[in-house]
Amino acid sequence: MTDSAPASASPADGGPAVWLTLPEVAERLEVPVNKVNQMIRDHALLAVRRDGVLRVPSELVVNRTVLKHLPGVLTLLHDAGYNDEEALRWLYEPDETLPGKPADALSTGRATEVKRRAQALGF
Repeated sequence: MTDSAPASASPADGGPAVWLTLPEVAERLEVPVNKVNQMIRDHALLAVRRDGVLRVPSELVVNRTVLKHLPGVLTLLHDAGYNDEEALRWLYEPDETLPGKPADALSTGRATEVKRRAQALGF
């Protein structure tokens, strides 16, 4: 499997450093591509178009699974009216009070705080 990093996905702009195509995500999760598409439709996984291709930030898919709290956070963000691009921006916006970015905090003990903040966006 090859991790892709298109030119429009610079880590310097606060976004993900490495992107995966849907077939790469399917390979990593050991599921068919149509299952990955269903996960995206169900807001269990986030994908956005980069260079004309749907891509997923690689750090959201680790150890053959999607980050544990990601589906809940994505549901909260979509309920607050965020589209996928806005949700991506929110997840990768640096937040000194976490510290770091919400996407980074999801894989640490700060996932509950990330969910609380996402929920507060709806009010």
